[in-house]
Amino acid sequence: MTTARDIMTGSAECARSTDTLADAARKMQDLDVGALPICGEDERLAGMVTDRDIAFACAAEGRDPATPVEELAQGKPVTIGADDSIEEALETMIKHGVRRLPVIDGDRLVGIVSQADIATRSDETLTARLVEAISSTPANN
Repeated sequence: MTTARDIMTGSAECARSTDTLADAARKMQDLDVGALPICGEDERLAGMVTDRDIAFACAAEGRDPATPVEELAQGKPVTIGADDSIEEALETMIKHGVRRLPVIDGDRLVGIVSQADIATRSDETLTARLVEAISSTPANN
């Protein structure tokens, strides 16, 4: 059985909950990524922030780029266990309409499974299912 740990991108860097939107955007640019996990002072996952979240918050809503990134973290983040199957990761991504899924081992963030990880490390049937489902969600249209 292929697990989330087998296909994830490891060593995910976090935006600290007190980082600003501008800090998070710079970190995304430096790392060449489109999303960052948000981690609190206790090192626990508090949410995710995407480049799209930041663009909408600043450009469309007029938020100050100095706004703490934690203001964009809403609700409990959707995660997958490190030893859960790739199929379970896929179902979780589809169910919640997310392109990136933080991978947790116990209460520790150990990586992220992205749509690209599924595409490059699984069979084409799973990839097609994920792309079709994510592309048809309202937020992505």
